[in-house]
Amino acid sequence: MGRKYESLDELRRKKKLLKQEIEGMEELLTFKNTKESLSAFTNGLTDQYLQEKVDEESGEEKVVLRKDVIARQISSEIKDALISKKTVMGIAGNAVKNDAIDTLIKLGTTALVGNYARKNLKSSNWKKKVFGIAMIYLAPIALRFIRKKLENYQKNKSVSSMEQLI
Repeated sequence: MGRKYESLDELRRKKKLLKQEIEGMEELLTFKNTKESLSAFTNGLTDQYLQEKVDEESGEEKVVLRKDVIARQISSEIKDALISKKTVMGIAGNAVKNDAIDTLIKLGTTALVGNYARKNLKSSNWKKKVFGIAMIYLAPIALRFIRKKLENYQKNKSVSSMEQLI
């Protein structure tokens, strides 16, 4: 079971190498250098997400998350998921079923009115502020009224075209 050594010096060198190796492992396990320890545990997976910074107040080295890398990776994953063919076909299929165009028009109108109202509210002119507040409260009522009128017009138009066909 034991290996025969030629000399006592060879045995001492082997012992010294083993001690150094054990000390290196202990240093990793005691988290003296957190980034290296996590890198060893995760086989380098956490390297891109961690960064060592020196604290300005205490002068100590700290490991911080690199939020820019995480955000970039998440946004690219979301973009890839949204651009995939299955997703595009699913959106196109749902657009026909759920009147997505109508929903997009509603969202677009809401965004335009909201942005214009916000711009007026940030103005220093009191008249524009009052107009912005009025838009916030009166725009939904006006848009509902216009939508009902358009729906009635469309119904009347389709009924008259059906009467002409008959």
